[in-house]
Amino acid sequence: MRNILTPKITVHAHCDLPCGVYDPAQAKIEALSVKACMEKYAANPDADFRSRSVAIKEERSHQVKEHLWVLWTDYFKAPHFEKYPQLHSLFNEATKLAGAAGTKGTQDVAVADSLIAKIDEIAAIFWETKKA
Repeated sequence: MRNILTPKITVHAHCDLPCGVYDPAQAKIEALSVKACMEKYAANPDADFRSRSVAIKEERSHQVKEHLWVLWTDYFKAPHFEKYPQLHSLFNEATKLAGAAGTKGTQDVAVADSLIAKIDEIAAIFWETKKA
């Protein structure tokens, strides 16, 4: 007699949870928020406003890194890195762009644009892997 707790089928997933939980859009939304904070900072001379803008920008920059780290370490697996050898570099560059040497440490909108472009590159690969 078959054990009623024995699964009838076995499934395999390439990520920790069924697909649908990971999405690079989360990182992009935060990066767009970083850019908006930079633009608002530049447009407003009030010291208190600027101080708050910098604090929010730094929080959002950190959130970008958190979202990217989750994709890098939890979603993408060895077969992805074999097929897309540039992935490690893309993640490394993107997280650095969101760090102290990047958007956390500057008000330069061009740096935020570079971060958004890196996230878009990662997203393109992400969506390719979802088709597979």
